[in-house]
Amino acid sequence: MSKRGAEFYGKWITDNVMRGSVGADIISVAELTAKLFADAKVVGISEEEIEEEIGSAYEAILAAIVGSEENKAE
Repeated sequence: MSKRGAEFYGKWITDNVMRGSVGADIISVAELTAKLFADAKVVGISEEEIEEEIGSAYEAILAAIVGSEENKAE
C-alpha cells in the first residue's frame, strides 16, 4: 500500500478543489482527474499508487467537490 499516494492526493485535493471553485460536471471531474495524475507523475507517483489507497480517483474527486459545495451552502 502506498501511504505516499494518499498523502499526495490529500494535499492535491486541498490545493486544487477545496481552495478553488470547480463544478461537479463530468468534464470538470475528468479534467481534474487527468491533472491529478499529471501532477503526480511529475513527482514520481503513479496512478496506481494513488488509486490503491483512495480507490477511483474520479469518484474521490467528485465526492470532494460535492462535499465542498455542500459545506459552502451551509
